[in-house]
Amino acid sequence: MNSKRNVYLDMKSIEEAKECLFDHFQTYNTGIETIDVVKAKTRVLAEPAVAALSSPNFHAAAMDGIAVDARITFGVSEEAPGTLVPEENAFWVNTGHAMPEGTNAVIMIEHLNILDSHVEIEAPVFPWQHVRKMGEDIVATKLLFPRGHRVNSYSLGALLSGGVFQVSVYKQPRVMIIPTGSELKQWQDIRPDQMKSGDVVESNSVVLGGLCQDHGALFDIHPMIKDDLSSIQNAVEEAAGSYDMLCIIGGSSAGSEDFAKPVISSLGEVYVHGVTMMPGKPVLFGKVGQVPVFGIPGYPVAAIVAFEQFAGPLLIHMQHLPEKTLQTVLVTPARKIASKLGQEEFLRVKIGSVDGQLISSQLPRGSGSITTLTEADGVIRIPKHIEGISEKERVKAHLLRPLSAIENTLVIIGSHDNTLDLLGDQIRRKNFDVGISSSHVGSMGGLMALKKGGCHMAGAHLLDPVDGSYNLSYVKKYLPDHPVRIVNLVMREQGLILAKGNLKNIQSIEDLKTGKFTFINRQPGSGTRILFDYKLKQLGFKPGDISGYENDEYTHMSVAVAVLSGRADAGLGIKAAANALSLDFIPVITESYDLIISERFFESQKVQVLLDTIAGDEFKDRVLALGGYGVEKTGRILY
Repeated sequence: MNSKRNVYLDMKSIEEAKECLFDHFQTYNTGIETIDVVKAKTRVLAEPAVAALSSPNFHAAAMDGIAVDARITFGVSEEAPGTLVPEENAFWVNTGHAMPEGTNAVIMIEHLNILDSHVEIEAPVFPWQHVRKMGEDIVATKLLFPRGHRVNSYSLGALLSGGVFQVSVYKQPRVMIIPTGSELKQWQDIRPDQMKSGDVVESNSVVLGGLCQDHGALFDIHPMIKDDLSSIQNAVEEAAGSYDMLCIIGGSSAGSEDFAKPVISSLGEVYVHGVTMMPGKPVLFGKVGQVPVFGIPGYPVAAIVAFEQFAGPLLIHMQHLPEKTLQTVLVTPARKIASKLGQEEFLRVKIGSVDGQLISSQLPRGSGSITTLTEADGVIRIPKHIEGISEKERVKAHLLRPLSAIENTLVIIGSHDNTLDLLGDQIRRKNFDVGISSSHVGSMGGLMALKKGGCHMAGAHLLDPVDGSYNLSYVKKYLPDHPVRIVNLVMREQGLILAKGNLKNIQSIEDLKTGKFTFINRQPGSGTRILFDYKLKQLGFKPGDISGYENDEYTHMSVAVAVLSGRADAGLGIKAAANALSLDFIPVITESYDLIISERFFESQKVQVLLDTIAGDEFKDRVLALGGYGVEKTGRILY
């Protein structure tokens, strides 16, 4: 058949789309089932649970000792002790034992004088002392839990104690996840070294399956389907008769081979196609038969946001579960955040506590970057009528990690270096609770963040072209009133990162002036950019002499990937990045990568854990194994 493009004719806001979703599926639920109580944790009761037994269902001893009729102890004192004869007027009991007939109190064993054939007591007891009376906790016919109660671990104990062994609960929805895309490869069918250009490992179905479980649902994953209308149509039609919800992954956008919309339209009805949110704009949903069907975008972050905003809440509603809520805190952005008008944005951020204030640093915005969620501490929702957020404005962030973990996180802003990730892992390896949140905004960006109180320390490698020193002159110039200490993390080799084999025979920065080669730069303000500009000035070159000078990346690994992919012939970066991707490297300079630490944090427990870690031989050995590093100054206070 002829492919044609889908067009977003009537995009909805998130609120409008949700209202439409629940208007159509307000009464949709999964029915009721009866299950054993022991399997009911997290489920919601569809009928009230009424006790069939009292608990305890007999009078029970609450202490170890002797059970008696309290009346025979009246009048006893230290001056006139009483005598009890076991098995005549007193009976030995242990905690939990049924009280012998005719008894109503327990005398604790430590309050008895045990003699050969009898025991003496020196104080009276009152009726029901140290006795759990029948029905003390639960009386038969008592309402234990009303319908709508979500069963937790404590509930299980109460239900069993009350003789309720089976309960009526709302069924878990069954979701069929249908991954589509001719470029996708399932992980079971391929090895990493077999991947060809254009191949993509299909991961969304596994992620959405996990999200289904998080929302109380069961799921199955359909075998991969190529971009073919009739194949997708057949899978949806078949699944609609057996499942409570369908999620078609991919094919929800406006491309000529995006088939989710025509499939749903041909079998049922589409209610919404396109929502003014980012990521996740292409999400669509409708109905086939009586079953809700979602078209989930193929980019990983967009898929997650779309599911969590629409499919997840409907699953919760179908089971009468309480709405999922995330802890919300106020954060201050480390730098200004720009945003598009007309689209609500879900911005992933790292968060750290600096001087009692929560500081957020935004992560890359790409909807295809799953790591922006795995690395995120929280999400800031920017309303569609807001054009941006200033760096001094406090805004709400929904936490993805516990606040306690965030408060125990070291915030490092500045230049990127591969050893920062290694350092974070090494701290965890030593079983410390301290974490590291590092944001890569360049060395100068790190100093400015430190000056504004937005981090505990900055990573920097700023070359002074006058005397060849690193960082100190910049600290004195830009942080004159901000006491700091400079601690060396590593010495590292900076140089040209080149394709494996260097088939284009690039030997030096001078070769880049020929115009035959494409260069990938680092962002303005980064130490590597300052170094490159310094080298160009030494050679008498201008930025315009270098093809690709205006194209930049924020990390050394991104520069290395640009070379690996063929997007650039050369880039300036660290040897460790070249080694990581098996690329060629030509040294240019050995530089000092230092941590600029605010003096007021230097003696804090978090900073001391970091300093102790970098001073250790195990960390230094791991750094040397990366290649391109020296540790002769590691841990030394330079200023």
